[in-house]
Amino acid sequence: MPVKLTLMASTSSNRKIDKIIAAAIGRRKTSVASVRLFSGTGEMTVNGKPISQYFPGPVAKTRYLLPFVTSAVSKYTASIKVHGGGLYGQLDAAVLGLSRALVAAGDKFKSPLRQAGLLTRDSRTRQRRMIGMGGKARRKRQSPKR
Repeated sequence: MPVKLTLMASTSSNRKIDKIIAAAIGRRKTSVASVRLFSGTGEMTVNGKPISQYFPGPVAKTRYLLPFVTSAVSKYTASIKVHGGGLYGQLDAAVLGLSRALVAAGDKFKSPLRQAGLLTRDSRTRQRRMIGMGGKARRKRQSPKR
């Protein structure tokens, strides 16, 4: 008996596709954040959630609003996709990605972001485990007592 397969493509014609102004990638430890900037109202989403919900708390809020020292927060809407690492590694990756995207959007943002230290990638990562050690990266083997 032959099997008939029908493929249905769902096309939504009423869905508005915004024009991407800038895109950038930020990294921290094992976290990677890809950021896309659109012209808009200043709302930011991380993995489909509002940024205040994904990164809760006042400390995180001051951290992710740092790239907008240029007072451009109400000009752009950001869509951020993060994966890997922990919450604060993802937050720092998103901040670096936002900073790089703002620089790509307009060169006037580069100087204040550079002075704030937001365009520097933090290169500290986990140290690899060395062979001959006692299981951890820096732990030495226990020496015999006798």
